[in-house]
Order: sequence, then structure tokens, then C-alpha cells
Amino acid sequence: MARLLVVTFLLGLGCPAALWAQGGPPYYTNDPATTGNRHWEINVAYMPFLFRGSSTSHTPDVDINYGIGDRIQLTYESAWLRVTEGDVPKYGLGQDEFGFKWKFYDSEQKGFAMSSFPQLSINNPNDSAQRGITPEGASLILPVEFSKTLGSIHLNLELGYEAVQRGPDGWLAGVVAGRDLSGKLEVDAELYGLGAFEGSGNQQTIEAGARYKLGPPMVALLMAGRSVAPARNKQPSFVGYFGVQFAVPPKSFDTREK
Repeated sequence: MARLLVVTFLLGLGCPAALWAQGGPPYYTNDPATTGNRHWEINVAYMPFLFRGSSTSHTPDVDINYGIGDRIQLTYESAWLRVTEGDVPKYGLGQDEFGFKWKFYDSEQKGFAMSSFPQLSINNPNDSAQRGITPEGASLILPVEFSKTLGSIHLNLELGYEAVQRGPDGWLAGVVAGRDLSGKLEVDAELYGLGAFEGSGNQQTIEAGARYKLGPPMVALLMAGRSVAPARNKQPSFVGYFGVQFAVPPKSFDTREK
């Protein structure tokens, strides 16, 4: 993790631009920022997860966020999945995810914020679980997010517990570090891990990504990475996020929450 932060810092030494780096799409790590009162933020993306001999793709993934006041955000996310474990791919609707983010601490003077972001995932009334496309039961993620500004570098950290209905409970942890390279381009690096408290199946991935301001209300979201461990034993050889973010109503990038 220390090496990841050092690399990100070195990338930005020659570019003293203002920072608006943050977690959230295209990254797996979430941050404390919310969309703003009565504002919508909609992310639409293609998300591939490639493994040895199999793959899962979100085609597309839709992530919808709505702000209530300056500290609360409601989230809904779902995806149409393409799963391959042989010659014939399987298609189906993914689990619905409902989230409630509460930014309970925010100090602009200290450059520090904290939030909680519980997220409940449940199956749709279809046969995706029976066909092995989605998990058989529901799950509840209970994470806490932190953000901290260190000079021109912005850090986001997320730690969480996952309660699983039909399976072992698990954990998640992620960190994103980044900065602006220009008025339109932000680059970031991420280290993310998840796993179960019992048994195997832990995954740690490293990603690099960017956000590019296309103009209000759109931002291009790009991310690519892979597992830290060799691509075997269910470790991904490639993970990615390629999408666009829409803000409704359109808002100036100059007033975007930092």
C-alpha cells in the first residue's frame, strides 16, 4: 500500500493543479462525498472481470445516486450480467443494491471527512441465482469511509464488514490516491481487497484510472487493473470500468465537491 501511494505522489510532483480526486466510480473504494441536495448522479459503465477460463461482465452497470441535503445520499445499483465458464455464455439480471450514505463528519479546514455507507444486495425475482449467475442469498455491507487531503494529494480509505445470508461473512478494504494533472484530467491509483473470514477466496487488486471532464454534465470514467497475486485460484487477470457519469441538473465543475 505504501508503494502505491508513493507512485501516485511521484506522478503528480510536476503538476500543481487543484485537486478533486475521490473514490467512487470508476473505483471500488467509496468516499464520504455526496451528490448534493436534490442532485442526481448517474453512472453507466461496462465492467469486465476476466479470470482463467471464465469471465463476468456488467453490460451495462447502472449506478444511480440522489442527494438529500448535503450529508445524505441514496444509491441504487444493478447490472445486466454476462457470465462465461465454457463455450456458451449465460445472461441474467444481477442483484439489486440499495445504499444509504451518511457523511457524519466534514471539516474543510482539516481536509478530513468521514461517512458510513450501508448497502443491501438482494436477488431479483428471476432465475439468475438458480443458474449460477448471482449469489443465492442476500448480503449487507457495513463500511466506513475516510477522506484526507495531504497537500496536493487526496486520499480515500474504506473499511467494511459484509454479512452474507448463505455463506461466510467477509471483509473489504480499499484505498485510492490521486490528483489533477490538468483542469480536465484527474488520475488515481487504487489498492482494493475483499475476502471471507472463513475459507479461501480472498482477492487483492491494484488499479489505475482517470476521470476526464467532457463538459457539464458528463465525466468520462476509466479504470483498469488486475490481481496482486498471479492470475490463478480465482484471481482476476483483468478488471475494468469504462463509463460515463451524468449530473442532473448539470452543475459546473468548478463547484464540484472536493
